[in-house]
Amino acid sequence: MNIAMLLDMAVDGFGERIVTGPERDGLSVSRLSELADGGAELIRAVGADALVYLAVNGPAFPVALFAAARAGVPLVPVNYRLGDKQLDDLLANHPHALGIADPQQSQALSRAGLPVRAPQEWLVDAAAAAVDSKATEPGSPNTPDNPEAPAVLIYTSGTTSAPKGVVLSHHNLVSYVLGTVEFAAAGAVEAALVSVPPYHIAAVSNVLTNVYAGRRSLTLEHFTPDGWLALVREQRVTHAMVVPTMLTRIMDGEGLDRSVPSLQALAYGGAKMPVRVIETALGTWPDVDFVNAYGLTETSSTIAVLGPEEHRAAIMSGDQLVRARLGSAGRPVPTVELEIRDPGGDPVAAGEAGQIWVRGEQVSARYAGQGSSVDERGFFHTRDQGFLDADGYLYVGGRLDDTIIRGAENIAPAEIEDVLLRHPEVLDAVVVGVPDEEWGERIEAVVVPRAGSEVDTEELRDLVRATLRGSKTPDRIACWPELPRTQTGKLVRRDVVAGLVVPEPGRRA
Repeated sequence: MNIAMLLDMAVDGFGERIVTGPERDGLSVSRLSELADGGAELIRAVGADALVYLAVNGPAFPVALFAAARAGVPLVPVNYRLGDKQLDDLLANHPHALGIADPQQSQALSRAGLPVRAPQEWLVDAAAAAVDSKATEPGSPNTPDNPEAPAVLIYTSGTTSAPKGVVLSHHNLVSYVLGTVEFAAAGAVEAALVSVPPYHIAAVSNVLTNVYAGRRSLTLEHFTPDGWLALVREQRVTHAMVVPTMLTRIMDGEGLDRSVPSLQALAYGGAKMPVRVIETALGTWPDVDFVNAYGLTETSSTIAVLGPEEHRAAIMSGDQLVRARLGSAGRPVPTVELEIRDPGGDPVAAGEAGQIWVRGEQVSARYAGQGSSVDERGFFHTRDQGFLDADGYLYVGGRLDDTIIRGAENIAPAEIEDVLLRHPEVLDAVVVGVPDEEWGERIEAVVVPRAGSEVDTEELRDLVRATLRGSKTPDRIACWPELPRTQTGKLVRRDVVAGLVVPEPGRRA
């Protein structure tokens, strides 16, 4: 099944419903379908074998996603924040693509020798091509129906290594949608606000799920706490998705009007959410349904969910085990299987930490030029660490690549970070391993104090030592005004290590 069939189903079920953009002048399902038809004609006209999208999120993105599907080529959303060399290296992988780019990024596509259109130009030309194709060949273009063909190719963020191109097939994405969303389930007035860039898997999955459910979708080009809150009120947003750094800024910002009377549900994910922040949010918006979603690009989005009632139970319960679930990723979704394994590949008991492996129809585990990376049983190694408790709740402990090896001891930064984030004056924190001649690596941390606060780093070291043990106490804690993060909230740990080895001006140890 091609992902464009999801759009066809929506046309048949609620064709005149607005599903993209503002309520007054957004795109209906039928108009989105027509533009996708026209976009497919543009792709075919130049003989492109991929559609590169190098622009911010907006109406051109869903048109591009479905146009590529109807043309039988993959959509390749690219990080517009990459440097020239990174862009040139990445675009060299797609020498026969058609490009969509904002004006400031169009030079990169021109250097690669690719034909390029600005987002608005793409929409205008797609509309014209849709009219022409109807005049000469009535009916929708013949959409290829190869479920294993690539639908989307997303390059990983490269926070620990060079970016890899994750290949998501039509089957992977359709499996995710059918396994997590009911057709036409959204009410006529529901509106979703997605605050992630188009090169993030959540942007792709939100287009597909919201179109399939019949929910109007909005995007926020540049996030600010007051801008986000204002847009929620103005467009009567009922559902929203944020990354942890966004929710932290919304909850911690001074002088903000946090009233959001229309908001019914808020999903968060993409990075670890400090428990303090989600507790504050639950208290601020007690009637909002909070959902923590854990997933990866390689798994077509969400594979575990902590639902609204579990959030409320964690806040209300006096049972420490139940309260601890607020720091979990919830339980695996019904359509995936999840195992925790030791380094040798054997499953471990409940409560025992190990490496997270996952299997399911939505799991791709395919990389461009490398093929599949599943084991003989079809399980994919996420390279995340974690454990399952006795009730099946998943606790994610960070990337395997982040493990600090101090002497002969493996140390997970996440548990130290959790302790630091409990301090009332600490806004953000990261723990990394820094090269050391004696120990191999020494533990160092960086914290971001709250605005107007002073943090005693020795007091923080004492807190870690009292909570954990001496061998997990950072040798040094530095204070920085902010941490290097991607636009989707992921820490760039290699930049932290570099900054600690050679401190940057304005940062103090």
